[in-house]
Amino acid sequence: MSRLGLVVLLALLPHAARADSQPLPAMGADLTQVSVSGISSGGFMAAQLATAYSATFMGVGVIAAGPYYCAGTYPSIDYLQNATTTCMRPASRAVTANATASWANAIRFERKGLIDPVSNLARQHVYVFSGSNDTTVKTMVVNEVPKYYSLAGARPGNIIYDNQTDAGHSIVTDNPSDLACPDTQSPYINDCGFKQSQVLLAHIYGPNVQAPAATPSQAILRFNQGEFVQGTRTSMDPDAYAYIPSVCQRTACAIHVALHGCEQGATVIGKRFYSGTGYNEFADTNKLIILYPQVHKSNGIPPNPKGCWDFWGYSSEDQQHKDFYTQNAPQMKAIMAMLKRLGQPRPALASSDSQ
Repeated sequence: MSRLGLVVLLALLPHAARADSQPLPAMGADLTQVSVSGISSGGFMAAQLATAYSATFMGVGVIAAGPYYCAGTYPSIDYLQNATTTCMRPASRAVTANATASWANAIRFERKGLIDPVSNLARQHVYVFSGSNDTTVKTMVVNEVPKYYSLAGARPGNIIYDNQTDAGHSIVTDNPSDLACPDTQSPYINDCGFKQSQVLLAHIYGPNVQAPAATPSQAILRFNQGEFVQGTRTSMDPDAYAYIPSVCQRTACAIHVALHGCEQGATVIGKRFYSGTGYNEFADTNKLIILYPQVHKSNGIPPNPKGCWDFWGYSSEDQQHKDFYTQNAPQMKAIMAMLKRLGQPRPALASSDSQ
C-alpha cells in the first residue's frame, strides 16, 4: 500500500489503535476512590463527569473552566455561543456563567433520569483554579464553580479555590523549563512555583497522602482507547495513556482521570501533558492510577478545530437533541468504560478466585 493510501485508510478508521498500543488492562482498581481533573475544556469535562456521574466521582479539580452545563446557561442562545461567550469571555457579570442556573439544571436533569442524584455532590472534594492573568476563561466564569458546590451542600472545607496565582491560561508546575507563569500560549503548561496536580490530588485524597516521588518509576502505558469509543463524532484518539505504579499490580489502587485542554492533546504537544505535569510522581507513592484520555483536532465532522473536550455538543450523534451533559454523552461513556475496565479483577486474581 502506498503512503498516501495508508494515510487515507487511517483517516477512515479513526478508532483503530496503532500496532504498538496495548489493551487497557484490568487492574482490580478501587472504584470507590475515583476522581477527575482537567484544564480548560478538560476542566469543563471534569465538571460534567463529576455531576453526571456523581455516584462514581469522590473528587474533582476544575482548572480554568466553569460549572456544570455552562453552555446551557442561557436557553435563548445556542450551546456554542454560550460556550464561547458566557463560559469563556463574558462581556459583563450580567451575562456570565451562573451557578444558580447550573444547579437548577442539574436538579432538572436528575429528575429526568439523565444524571446521577445531585445529593452525591455534597461529599465531593473540590479544587478550583483561575489564574489572575487568564483572559481565555475569565475568573468571573470560574467563580461560579465553588458557588455551584455550595448550592449542592458541600462543606466549605471540601472546597479549595485559588484565584490569586498570577497564571495565564494554563496548568501550573514548578518546572523552570515550562512557560513563565503569566503566559498564555502553547503548550499551556506554566511554571508558577508549585505542582498544581499534586495540590489538587492531596486535597482530594488527603489528609494522609505521602510525599510525591522525585521521578516516576514506571513507563507510561499507551493503550487502545478506540475500543471504548462509540459513535462517529467523538473526536477521540485511537490511543490514550495511563500511568500505573507497580504497587497497583498487588493492591487495589484509586484512579484519577486527568484531562488535557484544547490544543494540548498528545497529537499536538506530545508527552508534555501526560509526563510533565506532576500527576505521575504523586501516583507512585499514593497507590493511584492516572488515566489520560485523548481528543484530537477535527476540521470536518465533528467540528473541533482546537482539539477540545466537548462541553457544547459537537459529539452528539443526534445534533437536534444534544446530550453532551448527560450519561449518554459519547465522550463520558467512553471514559466510564475505561474506568470499568480498570476496576475489573486482575487476571491472576480472577484465576485464584476460581480455584
